[in-house]
Amino acid sequence: MNIYLDLFLTFAKMGVMTFGGGYAMLPILQREIVQKKKWASDEEIMDYFAIGQCTPGIIAVNTATFIGQKTAGNLGGIVATLGIVFPCFVIISLLAGVIETFSHLVFVQKAFAGIRICVCVLILNAVMKLFNKAIVDKPTLVIFILVTILAYFTAINPIIFVVAAAIAGIVIQQLKGRESK
Repeated sequence: MNIYLDLFLTFAKMGVMTFGGGYAMLPILQREIVQKKKWASDEEIMDYFAIGQCTPGIIAVNTATFIGQKTAGNLGGIVATLGIVFPCFVIISLLAGVIETFSHLVFVQKAFAGIRICVCVLILNAVMKLFNKAIVDKPTLVIFILVTILAYFTAINPIIFVVAAAIAGIVIQQLKGRESK
């Protein structure tokens, strides 16, 4: 299949199935991009997600752009971005007119409550899969615990966490390099 068509269709499928924002895309992204297409590794997906979190824009769109660009250059980035956005645009356009009309209905409210629970489970599943790849030693466990505590109990911008974790990773690797000499 043409790589551009493959990128568009793969990300369009994700765009249709990504309810709840960019984080809900994690399990689908991991399955489609890492396991099926092998366009990126779990580690690369985590890196793209981290960068996507720190850059302006929607995390799902940013991540699609990074993967598309890695897979097929700048045009691949554009095609993947269009793929992830197109279904959302169509669905939101169709729903915009009717959501206000039906949002007061109890079964619609119950359906959205069920969807929110499902999204939480999908995100948790993705986190558990990625956790094993991210926590590789005691220093990464310490970074994880510190960021988790600070994120929960403070209102610090996530960009600060990512930058601080990156700096900590660099410092830790430098110290490990000195110890091995």
